[in-house]
Amino acid sequence: MATAENAELVFVPLGGVGEIGMNFALYGYGPANAREWIVVDVGVTFPDASLPGVDLVLPDTRFIEENVANLRGIIITHAHEDHYGALLDTWPKLKAPVW
Repeated sequence: MATAENAELVFVPLGGVGEIGMNFALYGYGPANAREWIVVDVGVTFPDASLPGVDLVLPDTRFIEENVANLRGIIITHAHEDHYGALLDTWPKLKAPVW
């Protein structure tokens, strides 16, 4: 667990901010070089007419994939697709406990 010395609480939205859908939020705690992370929701969104032929839009998870060693878990807040819909695609890359 991170210590309080030089620790920060940070919020990194990877999707869903300012829109309905594709909720994917990271919360990190600790110093910048040893931050521990939790993911809150792993949602998808549905495309509009500007994305013809696209069925689902998933968040860009590369940041947490690069920091997966410090990922402590995934929290799903409720069973709407914009909060859990990307779990099947992201869990094999993240392999963290899910609550």
